[in-house]
Amino acid sequence: MKVVLQLICLVFFQTFYGQVTCIIDSLPNNHNYNQNVFVSGDFEGWSGGKEEFKLLKSNGKYHITIPKLKETISFKFTLGSWDFSECDGNGNPITNRVYTFGNTSDTIYVKIAKWTDSTSKIKRSTALKNVHVFSEEFKIPQLNRTRRISVYLPPNYESSSENYPVLYMHDGQNVFDLATSYAGEWEVDETLDRLYKERGLGIIVVAINHGGETRLNEYSPWFNPKYGVAEGDAYLKFIINTLKPEIDKSFRTKKDSNNTAIMGSSMGGLISHYAGLKYSKVFGKVGVFSPSFWYSEDAFLFTETKSKLKHGKMYYLVGGKEGEGMVENVEKMVNIMKLNKFSKNNIRTKVVLNGTHSESFWKTEFESAVLWLFH
Repeated sequence: MKVVLQLICLVFFQTFYGQVTCIIDSLPNNHNYNQNVFVSGDFEGWSGGKEEFKLLKSNGKYHITIPKLKETISFKFTLGSWDFSECDGNGNPITNRVYTFGNTSDTIYVKIAKWTDSTSKIKRSTALKNVHVFSEEFKIPQLNRTRRISVYLPPNYESSSENYPVLYMHDGQNVFDLATSYAGEWEVDETLDRLYKERGLGIIVVAINHGGETRLNEYSPWFNPKYGVAEGDAYLKFIINTLKPEIDKSFRTKKDSNNTAIMGSSMGGLISHYAGLKYSKVFGKVGVFSPSFWYSEDAFLFTETKSKLKHGKMYYLVGGKEGEGMVENVEKMVNIMKLNKFSKNNIRTKVVLNGTHSESFWKTEFESAVLWLFH
C-alpha cells in the first residue's frame, strides 16, 4: 500500500509540476534501430550520454520522459557520445534544442536529419594557426584527472617582446574549433585576430576542455541533491595553483589580477561569477554569459557576503529567449551586488531580447564583452 501511494504521489508531482516526453518520429534512412539513443544537455552536464537518459524503444520509435529539473533545458540527441551526435542534413552542427517546461505534462516530436561520425574521418579544423594544443592530458591533481588545454596567442606574439593579459575560458571544446565542438564554436580566435588588426588588442586565451560527465560538478561550488558533489573550488584551485603558473612560465604574460580574466557560459558562467567574487585577487576581469544561477540558491547568499569589492570588472550577458527565470536571475544577482557595494562602474549587464542559450548567441556577444572588460 505504501509503495502504491508513493507511485501515485510521484505521478501527481510530475503531472502538476510538468514533464516532457520526447518522441523521435523521424530518423536518418541509414539509422540502425539496434543502436541506443541518448538525450544529453545542460540538465545532466552535457555528458554525451548517461545511462539514465537513454531513450526507450517501441514501434520503431524512441522516446523518453524528462522531469522538470529546471525551468528551461538545452539538449541534443546522441548515440552515446559526442562522436555520434545529431546534425543537419549536410553534417554540420545544429544549435541546441531548447524546451521550457509548463505546469502540466507535454509531448514533443523530434526529427533527426543525420548523425555525425567524427571517428570515421578527421573533421576539418577551423582553429587558426596561432591556436596551439598546450597539453592533451594536463594533470589536474586537485581532482585526479587530466584535461586538454589549448592556447591562443595574439598575431604579433612571435614578432614582439610584449607581455599580454590572459583570458581563461571553460568548455574549451567550443572555444576555437568546429572540429572539437558539439554545438558550434565561439570563434574566439577569429574575433581576437580581427580585433588585433582593428584596435591593437592582444590577449592570450587559455581554453580548458570540460570533463563530460563531471562538467556539472566541476563548474559548481555548491552541492546539489540532484547532481551531486561540488568540485568548483577544486577546479578553480587547479586553474590558480597549477595551470596559471605553467602558463605564466611558458608564455609572456601579465600576471596581475587586472590582466587576468575568466569567462564562461551556462554552468561556466556560474563558476566564473563565483571565481570573480571569491578569487578577486587572481581574476580581475570576469565574463558571465547565461549563468546557471538556478543551480543553487546558495549563489545568491554567497554573493551577498562577497560583493564589497573596490576593484574588478564583471560583465553579465543573458538572452530573452533562454527561458523562464534567466533574465530575472541575472538582474536579481546584479542588484544584490550593487546593494552590497560592488562598484556600479565596474559592472555591466546586457540583455539581448532574441538571445538563446546557445554557442551562436555567445559567439556574437563575445566581442562586446571582451572589449568592455579590457577597455
